[in-house]
Amino acid sequence: MRPGDRLILAAIALAIALTVLDAVTGGGVAGWANTHLAGWAQSAGGWLMRIGLFISPILLLPLLTGLMGRFLSVPEGAWNFERRAIAILDTITTTVGGAARWFALGLVVATAVIVIQRYVFGYASTKLQESVIYMHALLFLLASASALLNGGHVRVDVLYAKMGERGKAWTDLIGTYLALMPMCFLILWSSTGYMNSTWRILERSRESDGLAFVFLLKTAIPVFAVLMILQGFSMAARAAMTIGGQKAPDLPDTFQGEV
Repeated sequence: MRPGDRLILAAIALAIALTVLDAVTGGGVAGWANTHLAGWAQSAGGWLMRIGLFISPILLLPLLTGLMGRFLSVPEGAWNFERRAIAILDTITTTVGGAARWFALGLVVATAVIVIQRYVFGYASTKLQESVIYMHALLFLLASASALLNGGHVRVDVLYAKMGERGKAWTDLIGTYLALMPMCFLILWSSTGYMNSTWRILERSRESDGLAFVFLLKTAIPVFAVLMILQGFSMAARAAMTIGGQKAPDLPDTFQGEV
């Protein structure tokens, strides 16, 4: 199984289990969610924000080790910490991205079914039509960090391909802290109130027969920002190690030979 397959299977199994449990309890799961889920989510979000603020200074470590490594000796412990962080963050990125890739298949299947339903049987399912919007958004939002790891994002800098290994490392390091992370933090900050409001009312589709998970879909926006920040840290750490004369960890096996 490729990275992410177990994650998507676990998500499907959880969804089926909750659906069955809700049916057995006569809507007990839905009732609990309507009563308690918003408050629980708000509390959890507050704690996650505090934790994020507490550990955010660590994000500057690759910048410091990169600048110091070019001119001074950096403690080996700092390099070892970055190696472990790269391994953990790359695993998270490949797992989430591997799970998100299944949305591409879902898009094809759902779109084909919609076309057959509409033009062959004259029937339209609002839930199925909205599922296409969900899968399209989740595919791009959750797979973006994986694309960054794979080098799949479009580069505007025409000089990058002609640079040496250290020149590319400097570009990645500076670009991460001047462009990538500030933009992702802006997205994260601007989407916080947006997400709070949608969880407060457990927002659902405006259509009576639509999907009831708009609040989960909108949550993917800050999740996207967090995943990009974490992968940006990993990319900056690799660049810092190259600048400091250290051997950067190889890409995960999933991406070997692709960049």
